[in-house]
Amino acid sequence: MRSTAVPVTSPGDPGATPGNEEAARATPSLARRTLRVFTGNKLALTGVVVLLLLLAFSYLGPLVHDTEQVHTDLSRANLPPGSSGHLLGTTDLGYDMVGRLMVAGRTSLEIGLAAGLLATLFGTVYGAVSGYFGGWIDAAMMRVTDAALAIPAMFLLVVVAAIVTPGKGVLIVIIAAVAWLSPARLVRGEALSLRDREYVQAMRMMGGGGARAVFKHIVPNAIGTVIVNCTFQIADAILYVSYLAFLGLSIPPPSADWGSMLSAGITYTQNGYWWLIFPPGIAIVLVVAAFNFIGDGLRDAFEVRLRK
Repeated sequence: MRSTAVPVTSPGDPGATPGNEEAARATPSLARRTLRVFTGNKLALTGVVVLLLLLAFSYLGPLVHDTEQVHTDLSRANLPPGSSGHLLGTTDLGYDMVGRLMVAGRTSLEIGLAAGLLATLFGTVYGAVSGYFGGWIDAAMMRVTDAALAIPAMFLLVVVAAIVTPGKGVLIVIIAAVAWLSPARLVRGEALSLRDREYVQAMRMMGGGGARAVFKHIVPNAIGTVIVNCTFQIADAILYVSYLAFLGLSIPPPSADWGSMLSAGITYTQNGYWWLIFPPGIAIVLVVAAFNFIGDGLRDAFEVRLRK
């Protein structure tokens, strides 16, 4: 009994048939399949739209709605929505509420994005080095991580923020110093699996060092896990900013963030000044939910079983 072998040809080979070329072109690339799964997630698309709207509101809004956000005007304090051209009223210091939300949004988004990216970057490298080298290096590095995880994050944030003067750069470093633990453990788990793959073993046999293995093979092949975790880290960082501001450990005036606005509005809860509470609270909920929806969509998009 003879077996009939079908010759394997690439689209550029002389022996390639038109049908093979069409089949090769019809096969979607990895990027297209990932994008298709992500765009098929309605919540993820909603998160992207909400995030883009918040970014436009915070950065492009002041170009359309220019307000005084430096000098206070107590004669116009706590005006209700719609008074004297103030769509959402004024704050307890006389700032226009819409303009204040824009200024505070820039601060919250910048600190959250920077802290989340910094924590993900450091945690990725830390976890990749720990998982790749293994042995006593892995044991020592993970004991440091376990010890840090044993201490509540909010306790560390409050202690450090109370010692140093809060500022945008200081808050970024403080939050990143607490948030890098989670990506470190995730990437370490990926590195333990990737370090025994054939291409890593071949690189070792060719004389490649540990740095090349970590940055050329381990980290690139764990990029899906890194990207997904980064979105959650940014959402957590924005919440941390709000927590600290609510406890009075925010950046000093005239700067503001959504957490400090919410904290100031709570003082006037008994007076019925709801417009001091709901707008910043809704903004925090929207941006955190948007990043979480995007993270869920990316997690599904990088899941191989959903890309069939």
